[in-house]
Amino acid sequence: MPHSEPFTFLTVRFAAVVPLMAVLAWLVKAPWPPLSDALNAVFVGAVIHGIYLGAVFWVIDRGMPTGVSALIVGLQPLLTAVIAGRLLGDDVRPRHWFGLGLGLCGVILVLWPKLNLEGSGINAITITAGFVGVASISLGTVYQKRFVTGVNLVTGAVWQYVGATLATGLAALAFEEGIIVWHRDVVIAFFWLTFVLSIGAVSLYMVMIRHGQVSKVSAVFYLVPAIAALIAWAMFGETLSVVQIAGMAVCALAVALATRPGG
Repeated sequence: MPHSEPFTFLTVRFAAVVPLMAVLAWLVKAPWPPLSDALNAVFVGAVIHGIYLGAVFWVIDRGMPTGVSALIVGLQPLLTAVIAGRLLGDDVRPRHWFGLGLGLCGVILVLWPKLNLEGSGINAITITAGFVGVASISLGTVYQKRFVTGVNLVTGAVWQYVGATLATGLAALAFEEGIIVWHRDVVIAFFWLTFVLSIGAVSLYMVMIRHGQVSKVSAVFYLVPAIAALIAWAMFGETLSVVQIAGMAVCALAVALATRPGG
């Protein structure tokens, strides 16, 4: 963040993924989707990657504490379950609802030491942007399940990142000056976010959506704050309180409850 504007950075990141996935599609001879499916994939990419990540990066860049932004993002599994129940007819059982609610409680416990409500970046605009981001990834997840699961994962990803590039590119043109200082930290972040996240983790997420019930897939998001806290402890020497460790256990239990089959 100190070396780059958020939309500009994301645009360069997404644009870099497009040719990489296109080359992979050529190497594995993946079939290209018809125009209607390609446009659906473009829409998914615009909302899941472009609007969601754009909103998260933007609110943090505007000073919202990361703990607060992570707490807002923690609403994603619950919101996705509600949308999936209405639009996909997902059968979300009472135990699953309990697991989703318990997961949110676990996220709050994990993030509690990081919450700082005195940050100047907390205002109506940044809070609204955070909720827009959460709604976008929830809608995109359901839309992916409903309209894009038949598309090849590799060629579908090409079109998704075309949509993501368009979304953040338009925002960068409208609100930013296109500044990126290629500091060492920016380069490391760029390669990590491009290869490990955009290509690796997102591909796994799409596989999970294809083969699972989206309300259960989204419940795995409750593990993100816990794993992030563990990584921060291991890599940066950040402390782990008893409350955070308890929250991790609650998150794990919640995901187990929310993803188990049956009533």
